Amino acid sequence: MDRRSIIKNAGIAGILAAGAAPAVHAQAAIRWRLSSSFPKSLDTLYGSAEVFAKAVKNMSGGKFEISTHAAGEIMPAFGNLDAVQQGSIEIAHTAAYYFFGKDPTFALGCIIPFGLNSRQMTAWTLEGNGLKLMREFYAKYNIINFPCGNTGAQMGGWFRKEIKTVADLKGLKFRIGGFGGKVLEPLGVIPQNIPGGDIYPALEKGTVDGAEWVGPYDDLKLGLNKVAPFYYYPGFWEGGTQCDVMINDKAFNSLSPENKAILEAAAAQAHSDMQAKYDAKNPNALKQLVGSGAKLREFPKDVMQEAFKSAMKIYDELSSTNENWKKIYGDYSKFRADQNLWFRFAEAKYDDFMQAQKL
Repeated sequence: MDRRSIIKNAGIAGILAAGAAPAVHAQAAIRWRLSSSFPKSLDTLYGSAEVFAKAVKNMSGGKFEISTHAAGEIMPAFGNLDAVQQGSIEIAHTAAYYFFGKDPTFALGCIIPFGLNSRQMTAWTLEGNGLKLMREFYAKYNIINFPCGNTGAQMGGWFRKEIKTVADLKGLKFRIGGFGGKVLEPLGVIPQNIPGGDIYPALEKGTVDGAEWVGPYDDLKLGLNKVAPFYYYPGFWEGGTQCDVMINDKAFNSLSPENKAILEAAAAQAHSDMQAKYDAKNPNALKQLVGSGAKLREFPKDVMQEAFKSAMKIYDELSSTNENWKKIYGDYSKFRADQNLWFRFAEAKYDDFMQAQKL
């Protein structure tokens, strides 16, 4: 019997018996742990890590699995950077501005007060120099990053008392994440950086006088309207907050090109998924909050103006003292100026008109 006949008539069993089978190299299964900086109750933020992990598993045919862990399960919310840097975990899903205490430059990879909105941030990251510049910076911490979610513009938070002028901010203990607190400090605010899961009890017990998180959908879940009545907007310190998956560089470089591409594609899927969820769910949540008694208030102009002056002063000071900041912020600020010029003539005018209509 010739070789061709064996293959035709015997099937795989015949091939193996005849010693004619090609060599098969089984790919070893990959199992990683992901630590989130967010609680499981927030299906938008923590859920983004689940979307990412599910996409990795599906695209790899189950050969690459990433288990997701909420803040505090294997790492505290603000411990993820150190854990990834040291290789204690392979990957984290977090907001880089949580780590501005190590270097304010981290905030540029997430959001800074009066920074880029979500579309502009994605554009700077993917089509500008953002990803390249931030990766050069993250390399100092043994990290490779991919953008993985954006909240869009956030609300200004919940307050026990009305904020009528900038003077009302003096001495106010305010839960605010990331770099925003540095900008508000010169206005008299006492910033408190508290993880999302701990905000409600802090506000309820009076440990803080006000607190911001993200927006209506998450705030409703956290129940912040139950302990502070005044709901301010806009969150000028978070005009488009971008999350990252941060990956230990040794773990990432050990992967095949195919698995590296899978991580990138999964992060891109989760990136668009997060804001889609927020944009879809925030309107009804806002209606519920107002219906239950939340008092919507716009920040007074003097608060916005003084905060803007404070931000620009801090950015100038950092540019003269921090080389990491100077290098990246120089590119970021130029991109922001060009984007604001463009949005001024198209997006902003269209939005202004549509939001004035009674639809």
